[in-house]
Amino acid sequence: MWMRGGTSKGGYFLKDDLPADTAARDAFLLGVMGSPDPRQIDGLGGADPLTSKVAVVSRSQRPGIDVDYLFLQVFVDQAIVSDAQNCGNILAGVGPFAIERGLVAAGGDETRVAIYMENTGQVAVATVQTPGGVPTYAGSAAIDGVPGTHAPVPLEFRDTAGSSCGALLPTGHAVDVVQGVPVTLIDNGMPCVVMKAADLGITGYEDRDWLDAATGLKARIEAIRLEVGPMMNLGDVTAKSVPKMMLVAPPRAGGAVCVRSFIPHRAHATIGVLGAVSVATACLLPGSPAADVAVVPGDAKKTLSVEHPTGEMSCVLETDADGAVVSAALLRTARKLMDGVVFG
Repeated sequence: MWMRGGTSKGGYFLKDDLPADTAARDAFLLGVMGSPDPRQIDGLGGADPLTSKVAVVSRSQRPGIDVDYLFLQVFVDQAIVSDAQNCGNILAGVGPFAIERGLVAAGGDETRVAIYMENTGQVAVATVQTPGGVPTYAGSAAIDGVPGTHAPVPLEFRDTAGSSCGALLPTGHAVDVVQGVPVTLIDNGMPCVVMKAADLGITGYEDRDWLDAATGLKARIEAIRLEVGPMMNLGDVTAKSVPKMMLVAPPRAGGAVCVRSFIPHRAHATIGVLGAVSVATACLLPGSPAADVAVVPGDAKKTLSVEHPTGEMSCVLETDADGAVVSAALLRTARKLMDGVVFG
């Protein structure tokens, strides 16, 4: 099934329909997407990392969990299939897909689907609109980066801290200085390097095309990324899609913070779901680069609007008495695009 999930798009497969051998599976998925090729002309990929993604879904045997979800990033111009990260956008389609495929029974007008994210061992709960026991994709919810309105798919996350790096702050510091630039190395569902855009000589309000053409800037960002990989317990990240690189600036549209995201080598048209959670969490760390530029509400349950090149993404963070984030929730939408047979 081909689906849009959030601001991403890709193939959703039942685990049993794919080769059990990892190498054979990856070879098949590269063929499906048409990689490696910048245009992905011989496959279904959309010549962009955001449209070259895969969800592998199976019925879960874990207590209290409905389905297991493995996310795979199929690189566009390299023969690489990576499971090194989650994808919270593709996650938005997993609940509807699971119901469509009979892995989960619809339960009234709304169906909650508990999803185990195999990449990081964390759990998310998606609420799917199922009037008459059937998933619907029509509705009045709008998210920036996607035209029109669709049925809402709220996603709730818990215990995401350190999902890939072993700790929320893998170095134990809210601020590290790498190649002369103050950074926050953070993982609240997505490993991210958060730094001020101004410290890299830009405003943080540049558009995606400008950022992608700024080869000097990108080279400097990549040098920082390669150095922090081992510091974040990620090892050599040369061929990995993490950490994501987040350049923050003061908000200018009434939000909490403005972000330009690199994923990691191309500028993101929006921002990833779990990347937004990690950046929003960084805004709550006193003295961090994000906290220096952010406008943060004072409530224990904080709604932080993360501004990005094509709009904003609101993260609802709940904190405990010590100010630590204990849960995060976001609103996404999804849509079924095609159901059929694909050839690798």
